[in-house]
Amino acid sequence: MGKVVELGELKEGSWLMIDNEPCQIVEISHSKPGKHGSAKARVVGIGLFDGAKHTLLSPVDTKVEVPLIEKRSAQVLTIVGDNVQVMDLETYEVFELPLPQDEELRKNIAQGVTVEYWRVGNRQKIMRIK
Repeated sequence: MGKVVELGELKEGSWLMIDNEPCQIVEISHSKPGKHGSAKARVVGIGLFDGAKHTLLSPVDTKVEVPLIEKRSAQVLTIVGDNVQVMDLETYEVFELPLPQDEELRKNIAQGVTVEYWRVGNRQKIMRIK
């Protein structure tokens, strides 16, 4: 699904899988290696889909997964309750996405508008209006 890197290589703003949730790193702190151990990294990330804070504490040489984020464009066909029916502009596939939680984004979504959505594995989310 994604590529594997060492935890110590990641920086704030990068993406990382924590608890099967793609998270953007908002804080990284490293601890010095102790007498009998290796340096540890404490990573705090905000989940892409759940918006929750996730924390990972691990040695810096631990292999972690960086999610493969596919950024795609789609046109809004209709809004059905809390879902938006969209058509991908490359594949012409029609599917439903949940309405974004962000109020500003939510109120600007209307029929005919082009949106950018991100796909990670089999999960998708509308990120912005193009």
